[in-house]
Amino acid sequence: MRNGCRRVVSFGIGLLTLPGCHQPDSAAPVVAVEATTSGDWFVEIAAASGLEFVHDRGATGRYYFPEIGGAGAALFDYDGDGDLDVYLVQGGALGPDRAAADRAGDRLFRNDLAAGVPRFVDVTAEAGIDARGYGVGAATADVDGDGDVDLYLTNFGRNQLLSNNGDGTFSDRTDESGTGEPRWSSSACFLDFDRDGRLDLYVANYTNFGFDNHKDCRSRTGNHDYCGPQSYEPEPDRLYRNLGDGRFADVSASSGIVSHYGAGLGVVSADFDGDAWPDLFVANDQMANFLWMNRHDGTFDEQGLLSGTALGADGSMEASMGVDAGDIDNDGDEDLFMTHLRAQTNTVYVNEGTGWFSDASYKTGLGGPSLDFTGFGALLFDYDGDGWLDVLAVNGAVSALEALERIGDPFPYHQTNQLFHNAGAGVFEEVSAGAGIAFDLSEAGRGAAAGDLDNDGDTDVVISNLSGPVRLLENRIGAAGGFAGLRWLAGAGGEAIGTRATVLRRDGLRLTRHVRTAASYASANDPRLRFGLGGTGGPVTLDVTTPARSRTRWSDVPAGAYLVGRGD
Repeated sequence: MRNGCRRVVSFGIGLLTLPGCHQPDSAAPVVAVEATTSGDWFVEIAAASGLEFVHDRGATGRYYFPEIGGAGAALFDYDGDGDLDVYLVQGGALGPDRAAADRAGDRLFRNDLAAGVPRFVDVTAEAGIDARGYGVGAATADVDGDGDVDLYLTNFGRNQLLSNNGDGTFSDRTDESGTGEPRWSSSACFLDFDRDGRLDLYVANYTNFGFDNHKDCRSRTGNHDYCGPQSYEPEPDRLYRNLGDGRFADVSASSGIVSHYGAGLGVVSADFDGDAWPDLFVANDQMANFLWMNRHDGTFDEQGLLSGTALGADGSMEASMGVDAGDIDNDGDEDLFMTHLRAQTNTVYVNEGTGWFSDASYKTGLGGPSLDFTGFGALLFDYDGDGWLDVLAVNGAVSALEALERIGDPFPYHQTNQLFHNAGAGVFEEVSAGAGIAFDLSEAGRGAAAGDLDNDGDTDVVISNLSGPVRLLENRIGAAGGFAGLRWLAGAGGEAIGTRATVLRRDGLRLTRHVRTAASYASANDPRLRFGLGGTGGPVTLDVTTPARSRTRWSDVPAGAYLVGRGD
């Protein structure tokens, strides 16, 4: 018992009563799942499941800079039916004389999950979505607190806020909300930076490229190729405070965010110093990264250099693309993983516990194997369910690869993706060769979004490719050792972004995860939390701490289902 109440939840067949709750009149249903173990670790099922989409970069032959950037993807339950739907961001016709009407636009796919098999249907038109900007990314959150998940879209050009009407349709609220950022934006992140119970919005902007300042750049072989970010000036990011009435206030100046400019590509929010306030990390391309530490008064301090996260171990600025945060060594704090340009290593910054980091790229085993690749999508997730966060790097070049040019490849930017297994305590080994034939595909990978698309308790991945088809990697092994799952809602009904949850397994291993959606590159993930039990079985002890610092503990949570709880 806690606060004189008991929580009764449905669990598979029958009811489960868990002590400890904040709202005695709120039931917490769970979804029971089953595991499968046959076949490859990951199987590519996009087309077979109806997820048919091919990205169009709008190549003109002029090598306009945005053509090489690609786009992300979002996994979210837009219709509230308990399974994840997929939103895919599109490019299209690009140039000073090309109109938005010439573009096919983004696509929304509804997941009609049946008997554990995802089946996707394109419902873009019936959902009322008209998103024909030159798309880059998507962010998801319940912006207005009505219990439905909304969409924020970043573009090369004006961004869009699409409000979920709760009936399967969306309305464009960009003008009313004041969030129509006109610059070239990349990734966006929802967080409650002032802890007022309303989700605010951070938008990472890239460079000031325009058709009037387009430059002629060439590859190492002398052929025409795409320029890099250093050919253009960086742009300031934007921070919008949610006013609670459908409007946002631009607080970029008053918060201190515009005091530093960077070519931002990835952004993730977490409490990096353990003070119970959300901070922000921005991965900048060929510039020093930003670590914005929350000062609790509506302002931020940029502490990238002081914290050890701005530069590589040798003091050089790196081409940071995608980023994710998670506890790779199971010590209770948030570490950072980010992807980089070819000839640079992907980087791991290990958190020493109070927001001070050390570059452990080589020590962890993630540095050397990444030198031949350009990474974009970056995911920390426990693909095999052993309780340790593994790494997925989604790769694709931005400058023509000489070896492919020499053989006359018409699209010399494709590479294979990489999967790394966490062998314990944050030491990794590459296991791409054993993960399935999906890892033999050579494509220009960009975004990566993670989530349990078939509700079987493990993490599947949607990968967006530049000028290529979307890929859906169905996980076939992650739930075999058992799992505990959690979907934690805020008082208004939306996902409680920023909530911290810890599971104590029966073998004594303590696993910590945070509720968030934004990570990787220009993508949005499943907000549900999964804790791999590695065959240790249940029940487990679950501790939940909300952004408002209220705490709940359950000591007998069975394995094999998603507990649905509600907090502040």
